[in-house]
Amino acid sequence: MANPGETTAATLLAHAGVRRVPTPKAELFDMPGFLPPGMCATLIALIDQDRRPSTIADPNGDSYFRTSETCDLAADLPVVQDLEARLLALNGIDPAHGEPAQGQRYAEGQEFKPHTDYFEPQGVDYQRFCAVAGNRTWTFMIYLNDVEAGGATRFKVVDKIFQPATGKLVCWNNHRPDGTLNPATLHHGMKVRRGVKYVITKWYRERPWG
Repeated sequence: MANPGETTAATLLAHAGVRRVPTPKAELFDMPGFLPPGMCATLIALIDQDRRPSTIADPNGDSYFRTSETCDLAADLPVVQDLEARLLALNGIDPAHGEPAQGQRYAEGQEFKPHTDYFEPQGVDYQRFCAVAGNRTWTFMIYLNDVEAGGATRFKVVDKIFQPATGKLVCWNNHRPDGTLNPATLHHGMKVRRGVKYVITKWYRERPWG
């Protein structure tokens, strides 16, 4: 592997249940049932207990661009250690390259408008976020619950929409095969119409975190 902060399609597809979206535009995968329901319920309780308003790098003047809430998950919690172990078994990425796992909560009407997960090299906060660990390589996102209506994740360029389902994982490479950043990973956390959506997000970096 070129970088211990990355995984490969072959590594992921070696696991039963992993599916690749048939597109040349991005390396994009999903896996239903990656986490069991009981574990999802425990993570939801943690998010509800310690959530705060979400923020974005390089504010764009739109106060409603990201309206969810975020929870930083303590690495020493048994359920978080279990989560990290499952991710490592799936993707083989050196844990030193991982950002701390985060939880997000979307109430009715909340969304995260179309965005990419990598940091724009021309962005005003690029050095602040990337000077030590480099840019983001892969994103692993897990839905923790079914949602009554809305809350899908839409990859417009790839023409793919993922519906929330308890325990389902969606992951993607934020780079193209040549190593350049991939704008086709633009995605929209669409508005929740009814209910509440909970997700876990784990990002990995080019160099060790911290």
